[in-house]
Amino acid sequence: MSKQTEPWLTIVGIGEDGWNGLSPVAKSVLESAAHIYGGARHLQLLRSGDHDIACPMKAWPSPLAKGTEELAAIRGQRTVVLATGDPQWFGIGATLHRTFRAAEIEVIPHHSAFSLAASRLGWSLQTAETISLHGRPLDTLRGFLYPGAKIIALTSNGQAPAEIADLLADEGYGASTLTILEHLGGPREKVTSCEAEAYTEQAAELNTVAILVKPVPNTPVLSRSPGLPDAAFRHDGKMTKQEVRAITLAKLAPIPGQLLWDIGAGSGSIGIEWLRAAKNTRAFAIEPLEKRQVFIGGNAAALGTPQLKLVSGKAPEVFHDLPPPDAIFVGGGLTSDGIIEKCLQALPSGGRLVANAVTLEGEQVLAQSWKKFEGDLTRIAVSRADPIGGLTGWRPLMPVTQWSLVKS
Repeated sequence: MSKQTEPWLTIVGIGEDGWNGLSPVAKSVLESAAHIYGGARHLQLLRSGDHDIACPMKAWPSPLAKGTEELAAIRGQRTVVLATGDPQWFGIGATLHRTFRAAEIEVIPHHSAFSLAASRLGWSLQTAETISLHGRPLDTLRGFLYPGAKIIALTSNGQAPAEIADLLADEGYGASTLTILEHLGGPREKVTSCEAEAYTEQAAELNTVAILVKPVPNTPVLSRSPGLPDAAFRHDGKMTKQEVRAITLAKLAPIPGQLLWDIGAGSGSIGIEWLRAAKNTRAFAIEPLEKRQVFIGGNAAALGTPQLKLVSGKAPEVFHDLPPPDAIFVGGGLTSDGIIEKCLQALPSGGRLVANAVTLEGEQVLAQSWKKFEGDLTRIAVSRADPIGGLTGWRPLMPVTQWSLVKS
């Protein structure tokens, strides 16, 4: 058994109460440190306290990677990195743990903004949606909107609350209660609430936003379960329809943390629904046509999945540039030479492959693949009620042949 490494790097969470709010253990670590790194605000909070810190305090450099390189150069020396609140919750803790071994690091967390906000509002934290919009697209928020949702969001700056209010109004949730919590946990703490539609203020640069989501009448509610209405997407007809999409996602089986390749993405509907269906999922939308790439970007932003990665190009030529997938959907390009074989090569054991076809040529590829690799071959026929004169009849959609396989 290898000897346990003694921690040399300590990540200390600090709040708006500065030095006085730190625990005795955190104060002792800081006073015995050889190096201290932190953001300019963190260092200012520390300098304002009555302490015996003698070592240099250095502002964390930009880009972030430069800071980790500097830490690596002083590896083994007693070093403290200051972070806001809980370093492991949307903080620098996770980044440093990817660079250094867990045995090298000690973490001393402070109260997180989420905990403080929930305490001020009387919310049960485990039932709230806790998200970060700090340095992330504001469109991310759209994926968390539903009637009754309680959302606590970290923000980037003082303009963010007004931008959030505008987004809520645009989505039909202007009746939501917006609470702006500024400088939480410090002497300058301020908490204000109003309807989202009525918010016109400029907040302090350090703020957290809480939202009690309320729709205005007739606002469409979009579930995170697969099978969004076709009208939720902009497209040119190249789109997996709602009923078939729900069946397809069930076969792809979104699992938290896993990665999807959406080949021939069209409107991006499969990749978008994959991202909405499970936490921390990732997806690449592979699409060669520029017009459809525009649809994909717009749909991803509108439906709260701006993290969808667009890959401009044809499959399988682009495969070598992508990280290994856990699941693959082939919605276009089935007749490309060797596409099925190359998809199966890319998948790990337990990976899922689903391919849909509406043409005879595509069906032929799927039938041959089914005979060669087994799996399930299914014919999906959907009809929708439609007016016929003064009466109503069934109008069939194009039947879809689907082949699915779990790689053994």
